[in-house]
Amino acid sequence: MDDAARVRKLLRQQAAIAHFGSFALSEGDLLTILTEAAKVCAECLDVRFSKVCRYREDENDLLIEAGYGWRAGVVGNVVSRADQSSPQGRAFITGKPWICKDVRTEDEFVLPAFYAEHGIVSTIDVLIKGNGKPYGVLEIDSDTQHDYDEHDVIFLTGFANVLAEAVATSKRVAVLETTIKEKDSLLDQKKVLAEELQHRVRNNLQLVSSMLNQQQRETKDEESLRGIKAIARRVASVAEVYDHLLGSEMTRTTDFGSYVKSLCRSLAEIQTLPDIKLSCDCDTVLLDLDVVTALGIAVAELVTNSFDHAFPGGKGSTTVSVKAGAAEDTQATIVVSDDGTGFEPNIQSKRKGLGLVRRLVEQARGTVTVTSGLGTIWTIRVPKDRAVTAALGI
Repeated sequence: MDDAARVRKLLRQQAAIAHFGSFALSEGDLLTILTEAAKVCAECLDVRFSKVCRYREDENDLLIEAGYGWRAGVVGNVVSRADQSSPQGRAFITGKPWICKDVRTEDEFVLPAFYAEHGIVSTIDVLIKGNGKPYGVLEIDSDTQHDYDEHDVIFLTGFANVLAEAVATSKRVAVLETTIKEKDSLLDQKKVLAEELQHRVRNNLQLVSSMLNQQQRETKDEESLRGIKAIARRVASVAEVYDHLLGSEMTRTTDFGSYVKSLCRSLAEIQTLPDIKLSCDCDTVLLDLDVVTALGIAVAELVTNSFDHAFPGGKGSTTVSVKAGAAEDTQATIVVSDDGTGFEPNIQSKRKGLGLVRRLVEQARGTVTVTSGLGTIWTIRVPKDRAVTAALGI
């Protein structure tokens, strides 16, 4: 994998950690959080299977509590021994990540039959920490040979740390809900717990930024170095906007228009070609915090893809708009457009990461369309039943 591809992968993983942190903050059901964690980890590392194993002290085993890709009957039923005889047991006992390149050749392990039934070859296991005692293990499983590197392990470890905080938060909230009868006191405690989780998410964003900075120091080729620096600044800008959210009042909503204005200022600063212009025209649109995070990452991806691929001559303009619409309109609209070279929307183009955009918009319960000819126009629509809007003259 070349430097640019490696950085794109790190950026995608950083976005996944950021979005999952927001998702875990807003979701009250622990099993839903664990299931989403398994799905995101499998997708980010391009494998078919993943699972979250919970340690059961009385049985001294690891139960598959949630998973992705497995046949019916595995999740909630299959257990592994919490000792050195299984990959997840070894990670649980030692507290260290464990990579198994080929479980078929590891005679020292006693594996449940479902590994062979699913054709599992390679695994990575990382510990999910807990307060006092570990919660369990996060494992990804591949039915093909994978050569995982240190960045994959760092991503899974960071993700497991965020997941551990989500688990701890869920447990603490459950205790609060059964012991605190006064509503105001309960809400204050939830606010403290939410701030703790957000702090962990910020730390993991900083971890990815540090990894990119290290890559800059190790890269000798000037052209590759310029590209890595540009992407590193892109990561920093997304983290800066996320900090903007974390610094806002702890409510269920925030102004997406203000968010996008801040994002555009940061993106304009990081792009290195002075003849590529970025303009922004935004109304006030109040959206749920989890929706704002997903759509913000989507907008950042579209703008940076425009910078990277739409202007081979190094000159052009990109425009971002957020419109609340009239009172009778049912949707708020986000448009990202440029006057650069278009592309065929139905064909895989050089513009990488656009599949991520579609997934993020779908998670925000919106729709996205694209038209391309002399320039490209991406239009995202979000139902107003998830928004409170007020037009703001700019």
